[in-house]
Amino acid sequence: MPILQVRELPQVLYNKLARQAKKEHRSLAQQAIAELSRALDVTAPGRDRRQAVIEELHRWQADLDTGQLKDPAAMIREDRER
Repeated sequence: MPILQVRELPQVLYNKLARQAKKEHRSLAQQAIAELSRALDVTAPGRDRRQAVIEELHRWQADLDTGQLKDPAAMIREDRER
């Protein structure tokens, strides 16, 4: 993974980054990556997968709410008859 070194970072930026890192329970490096990702609108690889899972769960919830899922007892009966 590439390394980035920032020289002559203004104290104000450093302090703000340090406060945010402490608040988010991250190291300075982790917080800097998070802030750069957010500013450049870049998502972490795992985030896309998590978002897909969340969307799938919402679809399942919608199916539950609209009654489109089969009755579990009917599904078990169907499996036993195979």
